[in-house]
Amino acid sequence: MEKKEQKQINIELDEKTAEGVYSNLAIINHSVSEFVIDFISLMPGAPKAKVKSRIVLTPQHAKKFLKALNDNVNRFEKAHGSIKDYDQPAIPLNFGPTGEA
Repeated sequence: MEKKEQKQINIELDEKTAEGVYSNLAIINHSVSEFVIDFISLMPGAPKAKVKSRIVLTPQHAKKFLKALNDNVNRFEKAHGSIKDYDQPAIPLNFGPTGEA
């Protein structure tokens, strides 16, 4: 049986992207072909918030992302203790018309 050669991928990260975007709210929607995650920065008392970043994933990549995030949360909690989950009041959201791809 032939051994597959592993290819290395070089990933570039420019300065602007490296700064990151703060988010304290994520809204997730999906269709049969994609998952859409909108990251929002919601300030207390503000009547309006903007989507700061949108990520679109295939269902397969969404599942891989879920597993990777779960693995990382578990490693974090093993090193630093349990992450507390505080109850938050429901936030009424209005994104305008909704559609499906």
